[in-house]
Amino acid sequence: MELGGRVIWITGAASGIGAACAESLAGAGARLALSDRDAPALEARAAALRAQGAEALALPLDVTDPAACVAAVAQAQARLGPVEGLAAAAGINIRRRALAELDPLEAAQVMAVNANGVINAALAVLPGMRSRGGGALAVICSWAGRHVQPFTGAAYNASKQAVSAFCHTLNMEEGANGIRACAILPGEVSTPLLAAKDDAPTPGMRSRMLQPQDVARAVRFALESPAHVCMNEILISPTWNRLYVPPGRQAARAEADRAAGLG
Repeated sequence: MELGGRVIWITGAASGIGAACAESLAGAGARLALSDRDAPALEARAAALRAQGAEALALPLDVTDPAACVAAVAQAQARLGPVEGLAAAAGINIRRRALAELDPLEAAQVMAVNANGVINAALAVLPGMRSRGGGALAVICSWAGRHVQPFTGAAYNASKQAVSAFCHTLNMEEGANGIRACAILPGEVSTPLLAAKDDAPTPGMRSRMLQPQDVARAVRFALESPAHVCMNEILISPTWNRLYVPPGRQAARAEADRAAGLG
């Protein structure tokens, strides 16, 4: 699907992976509807893209609000045209992740944003896509959506497993309508989300992680795939994958980072 002139809606667009997706898709000539709950940061992002010659409409919202998602799609359609693609990048995590200290309200918020937020955005675009006979969704899931891991926490793991299952179910039900979804499952990415950790990674550790632009390339690849191709999921990780590197080698690399002034 050539993206030039097509309307793509990006959630979580003010920072991190969502912002990188906006840059990448603008470079492909897409017309962008951008959403995030941080309205000032979102408008600044849209203004920067417009200054580069892109068409970017800021539509602040909280993805946990289904009606707001429907309204955003209606506004995007009125201002830009039919929404033919969705890049769902809104996501959060919390600091107290272990079950021994997990707060039920915080856990519910993780599920509301990471899982329900994707569902709300998808349900807002699907009717129009069905009526036009096609559409593409690229959903930022996580390595945790395929491989449960201890340090991301139970709530986050559950939310991303739910998102992965949702994408595959969407393909089962909507493929006959020409609609396809790709679950993008990245390993560690150097984004502001890492601030929600007590053991924040050092600059050296961040340099070996995926960068938001790496994930944005996968999103663009999924959205640009021909209409008859469904890229069901893309699992992507850093080459230096801390889940695979033995503790001894991690400790040695950390010492080398400190010697180099990288923390």
